[in-house]
Amino acid sequence: MQKLIAVEEAKALMNEALDWSLWGWLTEKRRLRVTADQAWEALDEAEKKVRAGWSDDLRKAWHECEAEAALEANPRAKRQYEKAREEAKDVNPEVKLAVKKLKEADVEAYALHMQAEETFDEADRRMSTSMAREGARQAIDAWEVREKFLRKMEALGRKFTL
Repeated sequence: MQKLIAVEEAKALMNEALDWSLWGWLTEKRRLRVTADQAWEALDEAEKKVRAGWSDDLRKAWHECEAEAALEANPRAKRQYEKAREEAKDVNPEVKLAVKKLKEADVEAYALHMQAEETFDEADRRMSTSMAREGARQAIDAWEVREKFLRKMEALGRKFTL
């Protein structure tokens, strides 16, 4: 995976923000927010491009994993899960296992993203530079984990699309 310019710019700005005073955080938080949002959008677009190159079996297995996660969160999603499971019934179990592991990495990356967002929100409410710095570190970590996830997606696509 090529480095994404928006993500690299956001990381650089977050690293710079680690040294900001309260005034710096107050005056630059809008620019920081816009830059962070652009980074997340770039990562989402990269993910869509990678997934577009996947085989039907990979897509079916991914859809089944997503439906299973939806079922765990909401028992009313049973029909959706059953449909996805039926569509993926002929998918190689090795593909399903690899996709399940990939889905775990996706969940981890999402959790880190949400943790950084919550830390920034709390830092903003408290006007806490130390919390804002922690949020910046968390955001950088979340972007790096998301990039790692995308590289795994690409590798999985290469392995099972040939």
